[in-house]
Amino acid sequence: MEISRIDRINDPRTPPSTQAACCDVVTVPARQGLEAVDILRRGTAEAVGPVLHDDGGGTLGFLVPPGTAAAWDVPGSTCTGTDGRGMTLAPEPPVEGSDWLLPPGEAELATDPAVLRQALGEAARMIKAADSCR
Repeated sequence: MEISRIDRINDPRTPPSTQAACCDVVTVPARQGLEAVDILRRGTAEAVGPVLHDDGGGTLGFLVPPGTAAAWDVPGSTCTGTDGRGMTLAPEPPVEGSDWLLPPGEAELATDPAVLRQALGEAARMIKAADSCR
């Protein structure tokens, strides 16, 4: 049985140089997520944390603080908890078939969920307005 990258961080044989973080992941459609990243990067709020995108380009995943999944209720998105197992934030993405849009080291450790919620709402309104102009 192959050990996932998330499980390896709890393995005592994991090298000490491996950066670890315990984060939940908010997954949104790519179009809304890209708009939200732009909003977050333009804003005066804290910077956006690492963001994953799938190779197919269909979704983006924002790393948020642990425990966010328990109260996440934004329509059109999901939040997956890591149950305190942590994730490896290495140059390689932690999920097969994904890549970093904003890699660790170039971003904050995690995106503030309240700030992300606002950005996703604004992004949804912008997309709705743009689509209604067609």
